[in-house]
Amino acid sequence: MAAGPRLGWYGDDFTGATDTLAALAKAGQRALLFLDVPDVARFGQAGPLDAVGIAGAARSMAPEAMRAELEPVGRFFAGLGVPVMHYKCCSTFDSAPNVGSIGEAVRTLGPHFPNRFRPVVGGQPNIGRYCLFSTLFAAAGTGGTVHRIDRHPTMSVHPVTPMAEADLRRHLAAQGLEGMAALHFPDYGLDSEALDGRLDERAPAVLLDVSRGEDLAVIGRLIWERAAREPLLAVGPSSVAQALVAHWNAGSDASVTEEAPLAAADTPVFLMAGSLSPVTRRQVEAAGSYTRIQADAAALCADAGYAEALLGEVAASLRAGRHTLVWTAPADAGTADTAQAGRVAAATAEFVAAVLRAVRLRRVGIAGGDTSSLAVRALGCWGLSYRCTLAPGVTVSRTHADDPSVDGLELMLKGGQMGGEDLFERLLG
Repeated sequence: MAAGPRLGWYGDDFTGATDTLAALAKAGQRALLFLDVPDVARFGQAGPLDAVGIAGAARSMAPEAMRAELEPVGRFFAGLGVPVMHYKCCSTFDSAPNVGSIGEAVRTLGPHFPNRFRPVVGGQPNIGRYCLFSTLFAAAGTGGTVHRIDRHPTMSVHPVTPMAEADLRRHLAAQGLEGMAALHFPDYGLDSEALDGRLDERAPAVLLDVSRGEDLAVIGRLIWERAAREPLLAVGPSSVAQALVAHWNAGSDASVTEEAPLAAADTPVFLMAGSLSPVTRRQVEAAGSYTRIQADAAALCADAGYAEALLGEVAASLRAGRHTLVWTAPADAGTADTAQAGRVAAATAEFVAAVLRAVRLRRVGIAGGDTSSLAVRALGCWGLSYRCTLAPGVTVSRTHADDPSVDGLELMLKGGQMGGEDLFERLLG
């Protein structure tokens, strides 16, 4: 294997990309998440790394935009010589032929990684995601009831990419990955030779079940042994990275330094909730330590005067020493569309950046995958390193930026389905 990084990953949104960062850092890997393909000088600033990530926004893009986004990513990681390139998609696989197409990601990245074995890892048990006989199940919130994904109370009615098919082979076939093979969880009890014999490496991809955490080391061995032959592309949530580190650390005495918890915030905390998720809505309702301000999403998009007045109100609250939470009212599910969601996310992201320009802060939280992606770019950060895990699937990162006012922020990014009801209170330390 190459002496450089052994894993590269691209996150199709920022919240998911930081979850993979956490999985690697907690397992003792030297990992850094860049916010764009780094040039030689920027990459050199990072020092020696075991894993290199790039946080993107492909989940919200049309296929043509995805190709433009991912082609330089594939070239970069191929040039870096990583044995495994991980396309990190959402753990609920919410995607469609016309937006966030996982099939398009494979078609764009695949030519850079010649190995014909292309694993798709279909579950992530630590956040309540399971794939059994190629069928995806997901919990409704942290510790919630587990539903088949096409019957999930949120994902089945997602405003942009509703999940109407639970068999991931059929779901991904609609995105151009027809003829996928599958390896089902009962086979993981076979010996190595018999298990290897079940793999059909001629298929465009092989879907791997994940029924429990113990499955991950087996999956990690399958991926890593084949990556030793030729560099390969793997697809899935953070369980791809979890599987690899489970294999790398198997039978070793590798220990991970216990992370320091967040200290109690001694300066005001700002939190922006741009997610439409009912989970996030309950977290907002439980955030009694914050001054809570509801924002009109439509006005934030279209009315500069409204946005300026809201900024003044929020800045005044923070300068007065109050933890402040702004949340956008959920759009009507019956009329939400990709363009509308994109406009709201962009306006919300720019508002977060405006708040940071107006008030010097040390700890910030952003809820909502698209909002997080756009907001971190708007802040002018160039990278994120791991700080701590606030809840399964919810990472607090340290920002890296050339602007001293942004560099060193403690930044929580949260997808809509992640965290318990007290999550926003826990951000206060």
